[in-house]
Amino acid sequence: MRTEPKLTRLDRVFARLDREPERPAHIDVPKMSRHRIVLFAATLAFYGAIVWAVIITSWLVRLDWQVMFFRPYQQWSEIHWFVDYYVVLGQRGPTAVMVAAWLGWRSWRQHTLRPLLALGVSLLLLNITVGAAKYGMGRLGPHYATVIGSNEMWRGGDIFPSGHTANAVVTWGILAYLASSARAQRWLSAVSAVTSLGVGMATVYLGTHWLSDVLLGWVAGLLILLGLPWFEPLIARSEAKIFDLRDRWRARRRPMAPDAVPADAPPVVVTPLPADRDDVAARSPRAPAYLAPGPHTTRSERTPITPAGSRRPPHTERHPRGSASSSARP
Repeated sequence: MRTEPKLTRLDRVFARLDREPERPAHIDVPKMSRHRIVLFAATLAFYGAIVWAVIITSWLVRLDWQVMFFRPYQQWSEIHWFVDYYVVLGQRGPTAVMVAAWLGWRSWRQHTLRPLLALGVSLLLLNITVGAAKYGMGRLGPHYATVIGSNEMWRGGDIFPSGHTANAVVTWGILAYLASSARAQRWLSAVSAVTSLGVGMATVYLGTHWLSDVLLGWVAGLLILLGLPWFEPLIARSEAKIFDLRDRWRARRRPMAPDAVPADAPPVVVTPLPADRDDVAARSPRAPAYLAPGPHTTRSERTPITPAGSRRPPHTERHPRGSASSSARP
């Protein structure tokens, strides 16, 4: 009796992928709903509250100094090696390469450029917003602080908000944003939240950021993910433009048959020549070829072309051989 082989979970996943030769139609593009707009406005207000609390040197700045004087990297020095490796999950280069590789594979399987374009737009927004805030407020880090208890603002620094934390929120959160099912979105949201939380705490442990830097980094990354649906029409237009350019390039590289006419070629109008032109009237019809009548005969039956007898011209002074005069020679 023939039995079917038992498929593992990985085999079922690859079998499902093999049945996706085109872009899945069940994937919904997030839209800017009223609930999302309310969350975006509340997060933006929280962003402004953190910045204002640091500017006026409130209790948040005092908490920053207390954590800095605690020196976590000395209190728990045995985990220093692990934190050095873990904080790489918030660096722009390694995380962008890992996430782009996964989203590129998804784009190839689903025949769509939306995952890669969404990642590119989110990273571009991250560079613009976080970079402008960093250099605009110019806050110094804990290792470069000059006055105890001050907010260290506008002194040429670039650590407020935390770039590692904001990058971890965006690069790992984009996986949850692009998830194809509600269950996958919940799991990926939890994983990205834990990862970004750990990256932020790792920078505080190492002393490279204040605690308020990490709080503002979380909020900055969340703002980008919440506002990304506003850029979905731009992503769709860019995808259509790229596919159109690809089709044109393929059509240009495809060899054309000699008698083929391009589809976009203008029609050729053929006008007949007038009947009263002189050159037309001067032309005469070609004479028909002569065909010999009768059946074909063999060469032996044909009439000889040359006449019978000698082909020498006649001479009057000569006499024929064998005559009587020929013997009388002097």
